Amino acid sequence: MKPIVLSLAASALLSSALYAEGITLEALTVTSSPLHNTELNAADSVEVYTAEEIEKAHVQSLYEFITLQTSLFALPSYGNPMAQRLDLHGYGIENGYQNIVVTLNGRRLNNIDMVPQLLSSIAPSDIERLEIVKGGGIVLGGDGANAGAIHIVTKNDSSKEVRFYGGIYGTYDAAFRVGHSDELLTVSASGEAYHTAGTRHIDAAQKRDEQKLANGTFDLALTPSDLFEFRLGAQSSRIDAAYGSTLTQSEYNDDPAQPGAFPAPAYQQYDVDAFTAGLTLSPTADLSVSLDTSVEKKKSVYDLPAWFYRSTATYDYRTAALALDFARGGLQLSLGGTLFDGSRNGGATAFAIANETTKKNAAAYALAQYRTGAHTLKAGYRYETVKYDYSDANNSLARSETLHGIEAGYNFRLSPERSLFVSYAHAYQAPDVDRFFNRDFSGNVTFNGFIDPMTSDTVTAGYTAVTAANKFKLSAYYAALENEIYYYSDPAYIASVNTNIDRSHKIGVDLFEQWKVTEGFALSFNYNYVQAVIDKEVQNGEDFGGNDLPGVSPHTVKAALTILPTDALSVTLSHTYRSQAYAMNDFGNSFAQKQRAFNSTDVVVNYETASYALFAKINNMFDNANGLWVADDAIYPVNFTTTALAGATLKF
Repeated sequence: MKPIVLSLAASALLSSALYAEGITLEALTVTSSPLHNTELNAADSVEVYTAEEIEKAHVQSLYEFITLQTSLFALPSYGNPMAQRLDLHGYGIENGYQNIVVTLNGRRLNNIDMVPQLLSSIAPSDIERLEIVKGGGIVLGGDGANAGAIHIVTKNDSSKEVRFYGGIYGTYDAAFRVGHSDELLTVSASGEAYHTAGTRHIDAAQKRDEQKLANGTFDLALTPSDLFEFRLGAQSSRIDAAYGSTLTQSEYNDDPAQPGAFPAPAYQQYDVDAFTAGLTLSPTADLSVSLDTSVEKKKSVYDLPAWFYRSTATYDYRTAALALDFARGGLQLSLGGTLFDGSRNGGATAFAIANETTKKNAAAYALAQYRTGAHTLKAGYRYETVKYDYSDANNSLARSETLHGIEAGYNFRLSPERSLFVSYAHAYQAPDVDRFFNRDFSGNVTFNGFIDPMTSDTVTAGYTAVTAANKFKLSAYYAALENEIYYYSDPAYIASVNTNIDRSHKIGVDLFEQWKVTEGFALSFNYNYVQAVIDKEVQNGEDFGGNDLPGVSPHTVKAALTILPTDALSVTLSHTYRSQAYAMNDFGNSFAQKQRAFNSTDVVVNYETASYALFAKINNMFDNANGLWVADDAIYPVNFTTTALAGATLKF
C-alpha cells in the first residue's frame, strides 16, 4: 500500500513531455482521420500523444508507453513480452486486443489468427503521433473496432538522430533515423537493434528469457506538383524471444524469477516484411483521391521443447484501399472501399496435418461531417463481407458473413476552450481463423465449428476543456454486446471450446487531468473505471449470467509529477496501478486465486539541449511483483523486479 500512497501523492509519465521552456497545453489534431478534428471539436472520445511526449518517456517499447501513459493496458501474451495483448474499455486481457483496430500509417496490424498486433516492430523513436479513438472507429477501421482504434503515424520530417541506451540484465538498444523533406521529396530511413538477457530463469539450466529485436524502415513520398503524390514504404522486423512457463502461487510468492518445478520454456522467432505503395490525386483544392496497397509477408516459428512441439506458419496479407475525400466550407465527406486477402499456411506438426486458412474482407464506407458555428455533426456507415476458407488433406470448409457498422456523433462547442460531445457506434468483430478449431488434452487439433460474429452498440458522452495551463477530459460509456467471443477453458480439459457469450455489457468512466501548476511544476492524472458483466451465458452446464468478465480490472490509475529545476532538466516520478480482477479463465468467478493488483513506480531524469539529450530511468523502483493470473497456480510473472537504464540521443 505504501508505494500506492507515495505514487498517488506524486503521480504517470503522461506529463513527462512538459518542460520549463514555454510549457503550453493545446488541443491536438487527430491527423489519422480525413475529418481532421481536434480534441475539442471531435464527436468522439480521443487521446493524442505527440513525438515529444513519447521521446521524453524513454520507454523500451510502444507497449510500455501504452501501459504507463494511455487509457489502455498491455500484458505479455502468455509470457511473451514481444507480443503483448491490449485491453481497452473492459474487453479483457484475453480478447481485448481483437476488439481494437491498430493501424500504422493506415496499414492494419491486426492478424487473421490469435496472434496480437506486433507493436514491438515499431521503434518508439520513429513515432510522430499516437492517436486513440475510444468506442468508435468502425467506419474507417472496420472489423474489430468495438473498443476503439489506435492509429500510429510515423515521422516524415528532416530530423536526424541517433539514440542508444544500456541497462541492467544485459539490456541495450541502439536506434537511428535519417530524414529529408522538401517540396518535391520526402524520404527517411530508420533502424533499431534491441537485446536483453532477461530477468527470469526459464529452465533447469538457469537459462534466462532472452529477447532480441531488429527493426528497419524506409519511406519515400514524391510530390512533383500540388496535384499528385506518390508513396513507397518498406518495413522489416526480426524478433527472437524466449520466455518461461507458468508458476504456482507458492513458487511465485517464493521467487517470481525462478523457472518453477516443471519448466516448459517457449521460443518464438517472428519475421515480418511489409511493403506499401500509394498515390494521391488532388484535381482541386477540396477534392483528393487516394489509392494505397500493401503486401505483408510473415513467418512464425514456435517451439515448446519440453513437449517436443514445433510449429511453423507463414502468412501472406494483401490489401488495397481506395478513398475519395471532399471538404468545402463546413462539409467533409469521405467515401471509400478496402479489400483484404489474408492467408496462413501451417506446416505439419505432431498434432496437426499441413493446412491453409484464408480470411478475405471486402468493405465500402461513407463518412460525413458538417460543422456550423458551435455545432459539429458526424455520421457514417460501413458495409463489410468476410469469407473464410480452410483446407487440408481431409477437409474443405468455407463460410461467409455480412456485417454492418454505423457511427453517429455530435459535438457542441461551449466556448473556444470547452466542449460537450455524444457518440454512438454499432461495431462488429468477425471471428479470427483460430476460433474454428480446438486442441484436445493430447494436443490434437479438431474442427470446432463456425461461430457467430460479435456485435456491439456503444454510447459515449463527454466533456473536454483545454487551456494553456490545463487539459481536462471526462467521458462515460455504455456498451451492449451480443455474441462476445471467448474461449471456455474446461477445468477437466474435456469440454473446452471457442464460443460466444450470448449477451454482455460494459459500463465505464474515463477521466484525464493534465495541469501546469507553475512553469517548473506539472501534474497529470488518468483514471479509468469499468464494469464488464456477462448477462446471459450457459456453458458446460454452468450458468455464468451475472458474473464479471474475467481479466478485467475495475480501476486503473496512472499519475505523475514532473519537476523542472532548469530549462534543460526535468524529473518525472510516476505510478501505474491496476486493481485486482478474476483470473483470465475464471468465467465462473469461483477460482481460489485472483489476478493481483498491478503496481509500478518509475522515475525518469531527462537533460535536453537543442543537439542532444541525456536520460536515466528506473522502472518498478519499489520492486513490486506483478503477474498474469490465468488460473489457480498458473501465473506468468510480469514486470516483477526493478530495472534501470541510461542513455543519450544525439540530434543533427
